[in-house]
Amino acid sequence: MLMFSLFFVNSINCQIRYSIPEEMKKASVIGNVAQDLGLDVKRLRSGRARIVTGDSIQYTELKTDKGILVVNERIDREQLCGDVTPCSLSFDIILENPIELHRVTIEILDVNDHTPTFKNKNMYLEISESATIGSHFDLESADDPDVGINSLQNYVLTSNDNFVLKQHSNADGSKYAEMILQKPLDREVNPHLSLKLIGVDGGTPQRSGTVNIDITVLDVNDNAPVFNQSVYRATVIENAPIGTYITTVNASDADSGSNGLVTYTFSNLKGTLADIFSIDSVSGEISAVGQIDFEKDRKYEIRVGAKDQGGLNDLSKVIIEVIDVNDNAPVINVMSFSSPISEDASPGTVVTMMNIQDSDSNDNGKVKCISNDDIPFAMRSTSNNFFSLVTESDLDRERASGYNITVTCSDEGVPSLSSSVTLTLQISDVNDNAPVFEKSSYEAYIVENNTPGLSIFRVKARDADWNQNARVSYILEDSSVNGVPVSSYVSVSADSGVIHAVRSFDYEQIKDFQFCVKAQDGGSPPLSSNVTVKILIQDQNDNAPQVLYPVQTGGSLVAEMVPRSADVGYLVTKVVAVDVDSGQNAWLSYKLQKATDRALFEVGLQNGEIRTIRQVTDKDVVKQRLTVIVEDNGQPSRSATVNVNVAVADSFPEVLSEFTDFTHDKEYNDNLTFYLVLALAVVSFLFITCLVVIISVKIYRWRQSRVLYHSSLPVIPYYPPRYSDTLGTGTLQHVYNYEVCRTTDSRKSDCKFGGAGSQNILIMDPSSTGTIQRIQSEKNILDEPDSPLEFAVTGH
Repeated sequence: MLMFSLFFVNSINCQIRYSIPEEMKKASVIGNVAQDLGLDVKRLRSGRARIVTGDSIQYTELKTDKGILVVNERIDREQLCGDVTPCSLSFDIILENPIELHRVTIEILDVNDHTPTFKNKNMYLEISESATIGSHFDLESADDPDVGINSLQNYVLTSNDNFVLKQHSNADGSKYAEMILQKPLDREVNPHLSLKLIGVDGGTPQRSGTVNIDITVLDVNDNAPVFNQSVYRATVIENAPIGTYITTVNASDADSGSNGLVTYTFSNLKGTLADIFSIDSVSGEISAVGQIDFEKDRKYEIRVGAKDQGGLNDLSKVIIEVIDVNDNAPVINVMSFSSPISEDASPGTVVTMMNIQDSDSNDNGKVKCISNDDIPFAMRSTSNNFFSLVTESDLDRERASGYNITVTCSDEGVPSLSSSVTLTLQISDVNDNAPVFEKSSYEAYIVENNTPGLSIFRVKARDADWNQNARVSYILEDSSVNGVPVSSYVSVSADSGVIHAVRSFDYEQIKDFQFCVKAQDGGSPPLSSNVTVKILIQDQNDNAPQVLYPVQTGGSLVAEMVPRSADVGYLVTKVVAVDVDSGQNAWLSYKLQKATDRALFEVGLQNGEIRTIRQVTDKDVVKQRLTVIVEDNGQPSRSATVNVNVAVADSFPEVLSEFTDFTHDKEYNDNLTFYLVLALAVVSFLFITCLVVIISVKIYRWRQSRVLYHSSLPVIPYYPPRYSDTLGTGTLQHVYNYEVCRTTDSRKSDCKFGGAGSQNILIMDPSSTGTIQRIQSEKNILDEPDSPLEFAVTGH
């Protein structure tokens, strides 16, 4: 016979009940759990369905591949439940993802597998011949562990003339028999009687047990002991120590002498009662001699017999109630535990489910569970004896990557007993943190003329996440610098964040630039952040000073004139130079390197002004040659030199012969002859061209022309009184005015006169000869001392 029922219970999804007979073979099918629960077999496997039971013996097994419940161990109803009916065992089937809990109750049906048995094979009775009709004689009871119809149902006494059998039932349903004397005994006729008592159960097939009753007829003892109470009641505390007094029974006998002596005995003790209680045969005092466990038996019923020396006896009942003691701590069974749990789990997510069992009763069996403080979890009671641990607030793996959760369950007994279990819960990471740079912006410096590929510096970003979510990659954001992609200037290492220079930088072309670097993690989807990086190019002293004035030419001379009347501090000229570097690399200083007469001139260290340091005398030579060196302040220092020719004289005629002998620097190149021949050819061509032009001009304008002969006189610069040095820095050009002096007694000259603005030098070629022609009307212009004019005429 196999039956089941299905119904829903609170958070326990459903409950199934089966009924099976005991002693089924191992692997026998109990029922189809999957079908009865309306579950798919695949769900049993994916949910890791398993049986959870608090018993040490697992009598059943769940076949998840077929969805059936089978017998795992031999089930003996008598061993499992004893006299308790109905007999059932209960357990839970739990599934995960999501968690489902199903209660299964299996009722064990009794099978008539036990024969009624008597404790002794023979029963010996001594009965006085004076026993009155109707006297009761207690007989030994048969024990049948089966229950219901299969238990002991009837006693049968072999037929005899003196006794009839009367049967009784205890409150627990067990049966016992008494013999009642229906005809007086006559010891002289029959001193011994032999009877058989048969105990029969109601099973199919029917089973029976037999005990022999040997009766010895005694001489007259006509008063039987009588108990003063038909029922005695007592209480005893659970786990009472051995020897604890329980109660005392008392019976009296009206006879005297040996017939009046009463002895007390337990009658028909069942099971292990003889190992728990004892009675003093003389005093009738009952005490504990074994372990009393409320969880096994809450109440004991014991029959006590009082017997005199003549064999007469009386029976009474002693009911002992056991008082529960809180001697069982709660037992925690972790049924499901989800670890790790994602940090983005919503509040109320179930982390673990527990079943708590306490074998005590009343308040001693009521359990409450709590978890340790300062954690975002809380215990909730889902149903009777079931508790779940749920998240109470949001989780953050970056603050706590795991928790040691201690769950403590205590009962309400006095004193309270408790049990605890510690669970280690890991929090799995979610990509919820973007990389963060160590600085809000970066500045780095690099010296110009660097080697391409040079490491400039490193940006660093950190990600509070873990593992792949914290793996940071660096990306150079697309942008341009002066219209050029920034990737042609720098590159960024994706793994380390090291920034390398792609090209060699020139401070004079670009002084700084900026770009963005993105830090991106390896999560899905990835998170990122940007930072601005500014690269500052540092100047290097890689440019020598450039002299702007005086201008150095390959085939001409520059001359400055100093009158002999010049006072101390007279400004001869000014060396003007610039340096395209910056900072101290562009700070220029001027020094007089060589001079014809060092005692006559000095150079301003900062402004490059050449001044006299003493009064010019007649003894000073006309030709003075100065070499000025211009140095910057870089490390190492760079320099440039310039040669300045100075004529000490008051007029042109005075220095005419000197200037014709002025020589150039001796630094000729290997191609000097080539250039001389080339110059001669050009001059000849120009000469012929000029002759043709002159003849043509003479035909149309012969009255307005005049012939001027060139001489070898140089143009001597003259500084008018209104000259002033307005800047004084030595790095910019100044405006100079010139007065031209002319003579007519020379036939060798070729002059170019400096004009307006920035031209302040006179270039002479002493190797040429010719005359200068000018229009008469220009005479007034030339006679003005500060008039700027530039012209060039060649001739022979």
